[in-house]
Amino acid sequence: MRSAFMKYALAGALAVSLAAGGAVVAQSALTTTPSEVTAGAYDLDASHGKITWSVTHFGLSTYTGQFVNVKAELKLDPANPSASTLTATIPLTDVAPNSDGLKAHLQTPDFFDTANHPNATFVSRSVTVDPSNASKATVVGDLTLKGVTKPVTIAVTFNGAGEVMGAYKAGFDGEATIKRSDFGVNYAVPAVSDEVKLHIEGEFAIKK
Repeated sequence: MRSAFMKYALAGALAVSLAAGGAVVAQSALTTTPSEVTAGAYDLDASHGKITWSVTHFGLSTYTGQFVNVKAELKLDPANPSASTLTATIPLTDVAPNSDGLKAHLQTPDFFDTANHPNATFVSRSVTVDPSNASKATVVGDLTLKGVTKPVTIAVTFNGAGEVMGAYKAGFDGEATIKRSDFGVNYAVPAVSDEVKLHIEGEFAIKK
């Protein structure tokens, strides 16, 4: 009796959805096995790709914000992961710190000096897969911020890949820590921590 009720309820919901102009999109199974991912060139889906940063604030709290509208290109070679590459451009004016005053201050020479350095860039130099877990890798590359270039290491986790909403995508998370003083951003150190933790998340869509 219960299964019959559920069957008719689902059929009714489907009928309502279609009558209202809804669409049912078949979702293929995602793979979480890195070697099964389609090789090729990918672009970051900027609506699902953000960099969240956090600093300690006077030892009282952890303050977070985000960089949005990031552009990135991933060249993925699952058969030879070390040949994969990542490049990214981060528009520093598109920072979201949840404070209009801080957003304006971040544009000044105290911080990013966006009049002279509107973007930060990252270019990978090596990709090394964890021998005990193929879903994890270390990406080492050059981060350029405020005209200064320094090496940065990102710990990357592969989340999955497959057809999503009509596009083939691969998803990753990353973690990195930098010192802002390395890039000439010394304002309010140490009251506001020199170390900046970065959480990177992105869905990359294969180029057609």
